[in-house]
Amino acid sequence: MSLKGILRNWFERYLSDEEAIVLLALLIGGFAIVIWFGGALAPFFTALVIAFLLQGVVAWLERRGLPRLLAVGLVFLLFLGALLALALIVLPLVWNQLVELVQEAPRMFASSQLWLDELQARYPTVVTPDQIQGWIASAGRQASTLGQRALTLSLASLGSLMALIIYLVLVPILIFFMLKDRERLVAFLLSLLPRQRTLMTRVWQEMDDQIANYVRGKTIEIIIVGSVAFITFWAFGLPYAALLGLMVGLSVLVPYIGAAVATLPVAAVAGFHFGMGEQFFYVLLAYAILQALDGNVLVPILFSEAVDLHPVSIILAVLFFGGLWGFWGIFFAIPLATLIKALVQAWPRGESDQAVITEES
Repeated sequence: MSLKGILRNWFERYLSDEEAIVLLALLIGGFAIVIWFGGALAPFFTALVIAFLLQGVVAWLERRGLPRLLAVGLVFLLFLGALLALALIVLPLVWNQLVELVQEAPRMFASSQLWLDELQARYPTVVTPDQIQGWIASAGRQASTLGQRALTLSLASLGSLMALIIYLVLVPILIFFMLKDRERLVAFLLSLLPRQRTLMTRVWQEMDDQIANYVRGKTIEIIIVGSVAFITFWAFGLPYAALLGLMVGLSVLVPYIGAAVATLPVAAVAGFHFGMGEQFFYVLLAYAILQALDGNVLVPILFSEAVDLHPVSIILAVLFFGGLWGFWGIFFAIPLATLIKALVQAWPRGESDQAVITEES
C-alpha cells in the first residue's frame, strides 16, 4: 500500500468524525493559548483553579439548604480570611526563616567540611581526600548558584511589586464572579460548542470527578502534610520549622521523587543543629513515619477515586508538564495525563475497532 493510501486509511479511522476534529482543534487551541499567553493570563488561570476548588464547598452548602448567593458570599469571605492569614502570618514567617538559613549557610558549610574530614579519618579507604575536595567544590558551586538565584529573585521581586498588587486585587474579583455567575459562564461556553458533542460529553464525564477529586485532594494533602511536618519539627526544636514544613508539604506534588528530595534539607538542618546523635535520628524517624502515613493512610483516604495510571506514565507527565508550565504543570500533571488517557479511550475509531471494543466491554 502506498503512503497516500496509508494516510487516507489513518485519517478515515481516527479523523472521519466531525466532532473529533472539533475536539482536536479545541485541544490544540487551548494548549497554544496556555503556552503563548500563559504569562499574561496567569491571574485568570489562577482564579479559575481556585474557583474550581471553592465550587465544591459552595455546592455542599447549597445541598444543606443555603441560597447560592449566600453560599458564594460565605465561601468567598472564608477564602479572603485564609488569604490574609497566609499573607500576614505564614509568608513573613517563611521569608524570615529563609533569610536566616541563607545567613547561616556559611557556618553550615564549614561544619560539613569538618564532618567530611572526620569521615575521611575514620574510613580512609572508603572516602579519599580527592573525593572530599570534589564534594566540597561541588557544594561550593551549588551554594554560589543558589545565592545568585536568591539575589536575582529578590531584585526581580522589587520590580514586580505592581504585578503582586494586581494578583491580590484581580484574582479575588475573578474568583467571586466565577463562583457567582458559574451557570451563565458555563452556558456561554456551551453555546460556542457544536450541538452534537457526544464525544466531548463522554470525555468530560470521565474527567470531571477525577479532576475534582485530585485537585481538592492534593490541596488538602499539601495542607495536612505541611502542617504536621511543621508541628513535628517545631516540637523537636528544629530551626526553620516553617520553611521545612512548607517544603515537605509542597514535596507531595511530585510523586515518588518529592519525598526523597525533601529528605535532604531536613536531614542537613537536623544534622547541623543536633549533630549525629539520638535527636538527629529521632527527627528522621518522625519524618519517615510522616511519609509512611501520608502514602499508606492519607493518600488512599483523599484519593478514593484513584487515577489508574502506571507510575512510569505519572513520572513522564510530571517531567513533561512541569518543564512546560512549572508549578502548575506539576500540579496538574496527573489530571492532564488522565485527560490524555480518557481521550485515547474515547476517541472514535473505525467500525472494526469499535466492534472489538464493544465485544471486550
